[in-house]
Amino acid sequence: MMTAYLLFERLKNGSLSLEDTFRVSEKAWRKGGSKMFVKVGDHVSIEDLIRGIVVQSGNDATIVVAEGIGGSEAAFAELMTEKAQAIGMTDSIFRNASGWPDPDHITTARDLAILVKRTIQDFPEYYQYYSELSFKYNGIRQGNRNPLLYKNIDADGLKTGYTKASGYGLAASAKRNKRRLILVTSGFSSVKARAI
Repeated sequence: MMTAYLLFERLKNGSLSLEDTFRVSEKAWRKGGSKMFVKVGDHVSIEDLIRGIVVQSGNDATIVVAEGIGGSEAAFAELMTEKAQAIGMTDSIFRNASGWPDPDHITTARDLAILVKRTIQDFPEYYQYYSELSFKYNGIRQGNRNPLLYKNIDADGLKTGYTKASGYGLAASAKRNKRRLILVTSGFSSVKARAI
């Protein structure tokens, strides 16, 4: 979510546009876990990368964005940590763009709730990507992993996550009339348990 936040920030200030592209490195292409299925050397539009990150949870897409904005994933992770501190996420340190397990990459439920709130407040024009149910790239259609989007509860985002240390988690939001609720939870033992 922080990778998307920094990307939205650059779209809003005009330094990037949805039509701009970033080149796919071999590092991004090789990344394991959830994928958008980008190919080495391709130039992928910012809009496709947004969907690759928020709809498909593509670790490869996060690296493409990190390298495109920061020059390297490590440099981008420093930008992520700086932004976290600036918006009040006082217990977060980022070491990569995807949330890939790293002993020094940490955050809290409180900090993620702050990030959710700020994403919704700061980027209403881009927040709608989090409610898209599916996205097709390179001929592969994948569904959004957020189980709340498929229930009739007015959920409109955001992201799922998984690491061995924290289990299956979810940062979500729903709005009914003028009331918005934000939920951040983790520690579930399976995708099924997270969805209940």
